[in-house]
Amino acid sequence: MTHAIRIHDNGTPDVLRFDSVDVSTPAAHEVRMKQTAIGLNFIDSYFRSGLYKVPQFPQILGLEGAGVVLEVGNEVTNFTPGDRVTYAGGPLGAYCEERVLPAKFLIKLPVDINEETAAAIMLKGMTTEYLIKRCFPVKKGDRVLLHAAAGGVGSLASQWLKELGAITIGTAGSDEKCARAKALGCDYTINYKTENLVKRVRDITEGKGVHVVYDAVGRDVFLPSLDCLTPRGTMVTFGNASGAVAPIEPLLLNEKGGLFLTRPSLGHYTQKREDLLLSAQSLFSVVARGAVKVDINQRYPLSETAQAHRDLESRKTTGSSLLLPD
Repeated sequence: MTHAIRIHDNGTPDVLRFDSVDVSTPAAHEVRMKQTAIGLNFIDSYFRSGLYKVPQFPQILGLEGAGVVLEVGNEVTNFTPGDRVTYAGGPLGAYCEERVLPAKFLIKLPVDINEETAAAIMLKGMTTEYLIKRCFPVKKGDRVLLHAAAGGVGSLASQWLKELGAITIGTAGSDEKCARAKALGCDYTINYKTENLVKRVRDITEGKGVHVVYDAVGRDVFLPSLDCLTPRGTMVTFGNASGAVAPIEPLLLNEKGGLFLTRPSLGHYTQKREDLLLSAQSLFSVVARGAVKVDINQRYPLSETAQAHRDLESRKTTGSSLLLPD
């Protein structure tokens, strides 16, 4: 018997319960692992609240973790007990001390990446990788508007975009977070709660606008962000921290400059095993060479996951947050 955080219905963080659970023996293509660190991500709150549907109740939440292999199914050949592994995406179920999951989702950790770093960076880091290297491949000199630049994805993207040579305008909801975004590598920062977003972007870019917007905030900044784009610019909306974006008429994209709009997710870019491994290797490489550093600024016992969700949703957190098995 081990423990897990489960929801028995959707709702506020109060629905998160620390339950005793059984862990099954792995089937032929599965692995049982002991988790040493678990990543906390905004998408977890979407599943908890009901914005995203869970497959069943009760449901263990979480999409990211790291630890050590305990047991493998009889057809698993690429992992053995004792291997240090990590994962991001795949089936829900990371908020637990031990779990069983398909081996195809697991990635072996290189010797220079520890388990806390992996749990803090895999989902956000591979999200950053597909956003800036495949969804809209950023080139040197591209003008980028990065919302929530001091948050989980934003703190990694700010650094990675710096290495790529982009001109990055980072936004945040406080002056303190703007200062952090600047320190992480953003060339300019905007407090979108106190400053006119569109005017500031147009001033910074001398009226040209940006080539791409990466938006994890959603409702509060979506429409103004369209006015920050250059003609034929790309709007990438991948999060809803302020709430879901209201429906728009496709004609609006034409009126604002023949814009491109996409709403991707990590799963669309890591469906194939080879794409998953390439994304992870790209992330490990940029971390190993020091171009992207991981700030783990919050650690919570697994049993205090409800408080972690409250802090996340009230935007009290910066960088990455971890849940640690008790």
